[in-house]
Amino acid sequence: MNLYEYMGKNIFRSSGIPVPDGYVVEKLSELKPFEKPVAVKSQILLGGRGKSGGIKFARNADELKDFTGQLLGSKIRGLEVKKVLIEEMINIDHEFYLSIALSRPDRRPIIIASAQGGVEIESVPEDKIIKRLVDPILGYSDYLGREISQFLGLSKDISKDFMSILRNLYNVYVGEDCELVEINPLVITKEGKMIAADSKIVMDTDSMYRHRDINITDPEKTPLELEAQSKGYAFVELDGNIGVIANGAGLTMATLDALTLHKGRPRNFLDLGGTDSVDIVITAFDLVLKAKPSAILVNIFGGVTKCDTVASGIASAKEKFNIKQPIVVRLSGVHEEEGREILKKSGIDAYSQMMPAIEAVVNKAVTA
Repeated sequence: MNLYEYMGKNIFRSSGIPVPDGYVVEKLSELKPFEKPVAVKSQILLGGRGKSGGIKFARNADELKDFTGQLLGSKIRGLEVKKVLIEEMINIDHEFYLSIALSRPDRRPIIIASAQGGVEIESVPEDKIIKRLVDPILGYSDYLGREISQFLGLSKDISKDFMSILRNLYNVYVGEDCELVEINPLVITKEGKMIAADSKIVMDTDSMYRHRDINITDPEKTPLELEAQSKGYAFVELDGNIGVIANGAGLTMATLDALTLHKGRPRNFLDLGGTDSVDIVITAFDLVLKAKPSAILVNIFGGVTKCDTVASGIASAKEKFNIKQPIVVRLSGVHEEEGREILKKSGIDAYSQMMPAIEAVVNKAVTA
């Protein structure tokens, strides 16, 4: 889950990380009286705003109103700007890069820092970057901050500020269930202060039940995808005509690949997960039907998900929604024979192998 810049800065501020003074507006009437030069920053869940004209600098009240009006409602890289962050302009003396991310190969957090900030870290030479792993059991220790501060060439006074920021940033990383916390740039001002001029926070989506105060609508998701998300389903709309319901992300992806291999065109990805609930199956059909497929394929390898439960859900959904599209089912695993009997009574044949079911649904989708 990506957070908007202003959300990240609110977390930074409450965690003791210095950030510029600012406020967020959604309409011009919310602008406060102009007091000093400010940065006018569009709030979208993509990087590279500056290069796309999403950040402007206002030096008087007229520019503030004009720039804010230009950004609100505009589109940057296809995303509509609905909020704008107004914050004090910083007198930057030097820019640094600082982040803490999850290193999946090492299965632990990694601190990444560079004295070349304000640019994409991928473009910085490796010898200008310092990386240090953090033991998740022992946690962060100040010796890491001292080592990184020395690498960055910070003065004694600034080094103290940096170590405080890094310590607090690690607390944010752990406390907010993050996969990434990034400050780019972390700046030293001409007044000798170290400030987080930007923020990027990516939280673990699976932890969002612990963060009910954060409510973000992903602008890249379709209305149907958002509905599915609100109901707890992993669902992605595609451009084909065959609705897909399977259990497990791996099996669902394999189903999409097999359909494509046989010239089929998937209409969606829907992972039923491990369930033993008829109602969950019925709701899954409701979502897929809203995507208006020509045919529907259900691919179940029963373990935790019982085949007879899924079959009962399919039969109930067919009756409840008066489904006219062809339904092809592959059932294999726990209680598969019972499941086939249930489907047979509803006029649905079930296959024990995936490929025959794939071929059948592709043929039915063509003729439907």
